[in-house]
Amino acid sequence: MIAQNYFSHPTAVIDEGCEIAEDVKIWHFSHIMPHCKIGSRCNIGQNVVISPYVVLGTNVKIQNNVSVYTGVICEDDVFLGPSMVFTNIINPRSAINRKSEYQCTHVRKGASIGANATIICGNEIGKYAMVGAGAVITKPVPDYALVIGNPARQTGWVSEYGHKLNFGNDGIATCPETGEVYTLTHNKVEKSDI
Repeated sequence: MIAQNYFSHPTAVIDEGCEIAEDVKIWHFSHIMPHCKIGSRCNIGQNVVISPYVVLGTNVKIQNNVSVYTGVICEDDVFLGPSMVFTNIINPRSAINRKSEYQCTHVRKGASIGANATIICGNEIGKYAMVGAGAVITKPVPDYALVIGNPARQTGWVSEYGHKLNFGNDGIATCPETGEVYTLTHNKVEKSDI
């Protein structure tokens, strides 16, 4: 028998055929389904469902009451807030089986999705983007973008530490916590090597 290298609460259901890396924590009443891949140091909160073929990178934090449906890929350091929602079909109908039409939703490295937000399938959430609580994502979100509302609209940019960036006329902003410098060129933000 192979030793389990992760923690799971006794009420969690873990199906055969999933891949769970070391130092993962799976809490109360969560269900990990076959063929999903969970990277190291992930924390899966209470009442979470990870559907087949979902991929979670390293250090993904999933808060309570989140269903991560087939078609979702979360890169490293993604944060999924309480009760946020993914979809995987654009036009669901109870009487019509559309499992062959699942669309991919890709959440890039370091992105955060706030509580009760809804992500319409087929969209990409850019790296280090921040989706506000209750936002409804209907189109792709750029790297470092701050988006809020229903439908979500971009209201600014954030640093890798989640602070709002205030760009001057020179297109340069500094993270108030780290001092890291960011540049804004042609509506695209990048962290500078300065």
